[in-house]
This record gives sequence, structure tokens and C-alpha cells, in this order.
Amino acid sequence: MRPHISLITLGVEDLQRAVAFYRDGLGLPTNGIMGTEFEIGAVAFFDLQPNLKLAVWPRASLAADTGLSLNGGGTGSFSLAHNVASQEEVDAVMQQASTAGATIVKPAGATFWGGYAGYFQDPDGHLWEVAFNPEMPV
Repeated sequence: MRPHISLITLGVEDLQRAVAFYRDGLGLPTNGIMGTEFEIGAVAFFDLQPNLKLAVWPRASLAADTGLSLNGGGTGSFSLAHNVASQEEVDAVMQQASTAGATIVKPAGATFWGGYAGYFQDPDGHLWEVAFNPEMPV
């Protein structure tokens, strides 16, 4: 396998709420909800960077498509990371997420590895890290 991630899909409880959070709250570009003509097809895609998209799809649809049982919300099993160019940008993104309805899990601050970061959860409990890493230029 040659690793190449092109799509990250998050299962959500309320598709409209998730679209509002990511589009209106965080400002991610999207064409909105599509696929409503299919029983389990309603989904929204957001452009993250060239050849990488974020999808929000109802958890029930994801469960139906995979054949797995429908289980609870987002967990702390993994996080998505958004690296930015400065500590001030970390603070600004954390504030934007909070204003959009995110739960601040860990306020931004100095890290043990020499950077600056904080964590928030989206309305479905998915964990995001916002980080400035002086060793990883953005």
C-alpha cells in the first residue's frame, strides 16, 4: 500500500448542525449537503487542502454502509490536528471554534515538546488539536 489519505469521514448525529459548525463556525468551504436522494446518502464535503476533504455523514448512514452497529459519539481514541504558523493563530482558531459551539477540552498553552497547542471537541465529540510546532513549518 502506498499511503495517501484523500478523505476523512466523521460520523455525526445531526448533519445540519455539523455543516453549520464546520461551514459557518470554522469557515471551511463546502457545497453543502448532497446525496439526499439516496436513503443513506446525505453527506457534506469540505475542502481542507488539495486532494484532501473532510466529510460529515450521519452515524446511522455510516453504520448502515459498513454493517457495523451504531454506537455512541466521538471519543478520545484519536484526534485530528490542525497546525498553524504561530501561537497567536492557535489562540484565534481556538476562539473561533469556541464561538462556533465547540467544547474546549484543553485551553491552548505551552507543550512539553516545545510548541503551543490546545484541544477542542466539535458538537459530535470529535477531538481536534490546534497546534503551533516551531519544528514543523506550515
